[in-house]
Amino acid sequence: MLHTINKIGVMTSGGDSPGMNAAVRSVVRACAFHNLECYGIYRGYEGMIDGDFVKMDARSVKGIINKGGTILKSARSKEFRTKEGRAKAYEQLKKAEIDAFVVIGGDGSFTGAMIFNQEYGFPVMGIPGTIDNDIYGTTHTLGYDTALNTVVDVIDKIRDTASSHNRLFFVEVMGRDVGHIALNTGIGAGAEEILIPEEDLGLDRLVESLKRSKQSGKSSSIVIVAEGDKIGKSVFELKDYVDENMSEYEVRVSVLGHMQRGGSPSCFDRVLASRMGVKAVESLITGKSNFMVGLKNDIMDLTPFDQAVKGKSKINMELLRVSDIMSI
Repeated sequence: MLHTINKIGVMTSGGDSPGMNAAVRSVVRACAFHNLECYGIYRGYEGMIDGDFVKMDARSVKGIINKGGTILKSARSKEFRTKEGRAKAYEQLKKAEIDAFVVIGGDGSFTGAMIFNQEYGFPVMGIPGTIDNDIYGTTHTLGYDTALNTVVDVIDKIRDTASSHNRLFFVEVMGRDVGHIALNTGIGAGAEEILIPEEDLGLDRLVESLKRSKQSGKSSSIVIVAEGDKIGKSVFELKDYVDENMSEYEVRVSVLGHMQRGGSPSCFDRVLASRMGVKAVESLITGKSNFMVGLKNDIMDLTPFDQAVKGKSKINMELLRVSDIMSI
């Protein structure tokens, strides 16, 4: 059944990522362009349950395209995981006469939207916002490119001190389930080794590789470790093992943590957010629902929520080969 769309809500959910504000701006202005009303939903699904809505127009989103984080705030909602919570959210949307909404977030946010759509037939579109780039159906998620640039910039600085003191640095980056950030920043920053969840190098092979690097004349080394890497229980366990088996290096650990999520979005993420917001709004207008907007071969495409949630984004195996060649 084709719903008439007059009012669209927009919200950010789950972990924040650079580019979310640019996506909110795009949704709001696309609505204004098509003569639709737009409402910001504060604090994700939690705010939906509470009816925390504010009307937004083209001028209300000025000056936010360059800002990290999210002006609409974000929250994880336990109540929305219950039927009662979703029923409250539906009543609030009906009361505000909101006909559809766009959710900017990750797979957890999309799962919530998918279940909500199944229960109420409520039109919804998703925009992938997560620095991990771990969502199926898009080559780039919002914030991923910015995170790569942030991490490379930090590793460049760490390399300065590593080379000054003949040190080996383990640098832990985000990536619990996939190694996109580690693999790309490792190549971009010239790391000697890259440890990712998809490839189990093994402790002994790691030490052998580091010894070969030392013998080839390298006086310092950078090893990038995705937080989901399977070799050790933690990056500190890796440090202890190398300390015991390689006296040639002073070993240090740097955990970059949440600094990877912050900062002003890159030009790429701003353009991507702008394209995704327009695609999401125009897809809702044409009767599409229960899809995620994604980038495929530089074209905006739609992936059903169930595929986006269940599918697994894969690392580029060619990059692994390039990484091995570059670390010689």
